[in-house]
Amino acid sequence: MCSIIGYYGDGPAAPILVRGLKRMEYRGYDSVGVATKSDHDIALKKGVGKVDDVNNALHLDNLPGHIGIGHTRWATHGNVTDVNAHPHPSSSGKIAIVHNGIIENYDELKADLQARGYNFKSQTDSEVIANLLQFNYDQCHDIKQSMIRTMSKLKGHYAFVAMFENGMLAAARYHEPLIVGIGKNGFFLSSDVLGFIEKTDDAIYLDNGEFVMLDRIGIQIYDFEGNAVKHQVTKVSKEFADAYKGDYAHFTLKEISEQPDTIIQAGDKSADAINTATDFIKHARNIYITGSGTSYNAALVAKYLWQKHAKIKVEPIISSELSFTPETIDPNSILIAISQSGESADVLEAVKIAKKANAKILSIVNILTSSLAQESAVVIGMGCGPEIGVAATKSFTAQLGIIYKITRKLCDGCINVDSTKISDSVGKVLSDQTKIKEIAKELKDVQDIYILGRAVHYPIALESALKLKELSYIHAEGIPGGELKHGPLALMDSSVYVIIINPNDFTYNDTLTSAREIKARGAKIIGISDKPSDVYDHWIQIPTIDDALYPLIEIIPIQLLSYYSAIEKDTDPDYPRNLAKSVTVK
Repeated sequence: MCSIIGYYGDGPAAPILVRGLKRMEYRGYDSVGVATKSDHDIALKKGVGKVDDVNNALHLDNLPGHIGIGHTRWATHGNVTDVNAHPHPSSSGKIAIVHNGIIENYDELKADLQARGYNFKSQTDSEVIANLLQFNYDQCHDIKQSMIRTMSKLKGHYAFVAMFENGMLAAARYHEPLIVGIGKNGFFLSSDVLGFIEKTDDAIYLDNGEFVMLDRIGIQIYDFEGNAVKHQVTKVSKEFADAYKGDYAHFTLKEISEQPDTIIQAGDKSADAINTATDFIKHARNIYITGSGTSYNAALVAKYLWQKHAKIKVEPIISSELSFTPETIDPNSILIAISQSGESADVLEAVKIAKKANAKILSIVNILTSSLAQESAVVIGMGCGPEIGVAATKSFTAQLGIIYKITRKLCDGCINVDSTKISDSVGKVLSDQTKIKEIAKELKDVQDIYILGRAVHYPIALESALKLKELSYIHAEGIPGGELKHGPLALMDSSVYVIIINPNDFTYNDTLTSAREIKARGAKIIGISDKPSDVYDHWIQIPTIDDALYPLIEIIPIQLLSYYSAIEKDTDPDYPRNLAKSVTVK
């Protein structure tokens, strides 16, 4: 969600900024803008729409100068309008800023600044940063002191980059990601390494509560009190440079298709961390597991597997709910946090609450340099490579792959996690997508889809419903099979489609009975199973595999169905409306 880019160097800034924003489009946004420092003033252009569309209309990449900032916005405060897009200039136009996060006390700050004669044009909370910086600079005429004074007044979570009329860039990080890229001919500031990976793989990851100043002298990093801070330069993994679609029409399809490999690779580079995490889990008195969206669904699978196969009780918690019941976390317990990006605000808040209770934090995360990784005692990397599509696909099965590997260790090998067999089974589903494409055409005008599953298949039903909602905008709902008669059966009629997750395991007969009850009410049945049945109007066949491993296989056809349903409805599966890859605001 929202992308920041800044550049200070020898080359023309605007084309570099636009290209960086383009590489970060996956984060989700509704408007885009760029500001550069020209010879005499700050030049700024911004508008509503995609990077390419706004650039074609306004020629963002033609702005003059070798210093600049850029931003893609996902609206929180104020409507999606040109004036609310970033960058935001100060009242005098001598400072411009781009900002991610939420300024919680912006109303109070805005009222004070307006009383002092500083004008505001937008409805955003972000604009207050520009005018507060301007006010402080007008008072002290020192950029470093202006930054310190400004940050002392801001409440909330934020990362911002400010460009001053004299050409200096200054940026601060507080609970939002901000990275410095160090190139041969310039410096970069970005919320994501993808913003500058084409130019350099040398980076400095700012810690929470630090700010940086860039000018001809170089880089100076300080804490919020103004004390100098030293950082080591980190080499960014080159895998991030490979975030291209190749021959695929969309990143989403590419990432679905990568799963035969990513499931095998899941956690391979974190074998020691998996061993350490397993030991902690075995000896913990209380275990909690948290995530948001897809990651929470993975947490539900973990709960089922660990309780059934290892007799270990786990309490899953939706990350956004923990702040309302922080007393849930017992002292000296373990919190396992799952997140693809490692930057989700709800997950980080849950971690903060758990750490206050002296809980040990274990994380399963794809970005090993993320905020979540830095907050964790043990970090297990998914190792599935960059996931650009907003809707999680390969990261979900990578999370499950790690959960299965932990399960096998917890129960001393009681389940056989045969990675090669799993990979081959996923490959079989991907090898023939004809039936799935045909069903997607039939679903084009459907309003309601229900997905039914029992036991460990219920979390997969929830994940399936999430994928259909995210990609095709069809109302979808996951239902536990045993609850059908306790309400959902009233919704079944001839206008409804129901997906039945029904592999031939111990849940098969009960789930098939539920399917017949639904069919008797006129609804159409799509069966996901390795065994055919006359009750299915459509049968999507999956390979037979060990009972415990079906969740890794049965989600694949529904990912594909969601993707092709999006294509049929002419929606963009990579960038669903109103959604962002990393939800960094609450």
